[in-house]
Amino acid sequence: MFDLSDHPTKAPKGLDRQQTDKKTRELQARLFDLQRLLYANSKHSLLIILQGLDAAGKDGTIRHVFSCVNPMGCNVTSFKKPSAEERKHDFLWRIYPHVPAKGMIQIFNRSHYEDILVPTVHKTHSNAVIQHRYDLINTFERHLELNDTLILKFFLNLSRKKQEQKLQLRLNDPRRKWKYDEADKKEASNRAAYLKVYSEIFERCSPEIPWQIIPADQKWYRNYLIARSVVQKLEALNMTYPQT
Repeated sequence: MFDLSDHPTKAPKGLDRQQTDKKTRELQARLFDLQRLLYANSKHSLLIILQGLDAAGKDGTIRHVFSCVNPMGCNVTSFKKPSAEERKHDFLWRIYPHVPAKGMIQIFNRSHYEDILVPTVHKTHSNAVIQHRYDLINTFERHLELNDTLILKFFLNLSRKKQEQKLQLRLNDPRRKWKYDEADKKEASNRAAYLKVYSEIFERCSPEIPWQIIPADQKWYRNYLIARSVVQKLEALNMTYPQT
């Protein structure tokens, strides 16, 4: 059984922050070039899935890591509680319109995995329905990859202590208070239940598209790891500019 407690939430001791920040800036410069190549070739697309508990840093990751890319070639979609209209359809109905076109980078701030997590923790759907969703998600992601969409899946691994600090900061800081929701505190009390479901997700979805568990207590280390992974994924395409 996958155990998140085996995975760190902080950078290795002794890692130099200034050197890591420098590497992150170099990776961002490389990402800028790679995005241009991706867009120019329009043969592949990249889907980045960000998951994590409340206050894990999904918004901050997008803001910091992807500040270097051209907005014309990158879209962000945040999946919140399904609307009344979305609940009239199957759970993937709201996902499909946001799948990236060739040449594009698409970032999911939360994703289709919410439709396993929340129903499991709050017991709003039967076990049969939830098990079926695991199978559908695996099929969906394989389908995207067969159609030249690269997929990166990141879980931002935030410690309980850091999560509590960040939720309290939302309440106390006028610049962040707009992000505070009373439901956040209640959901934080379900931390163990959510992590248990995440452990099953990491095992079952999808083995050939592995999850990356990102230590998220320190923004600078989180940003470095994600920037490095995205660059490596795009570099593996060995892209060159198309010939006129």
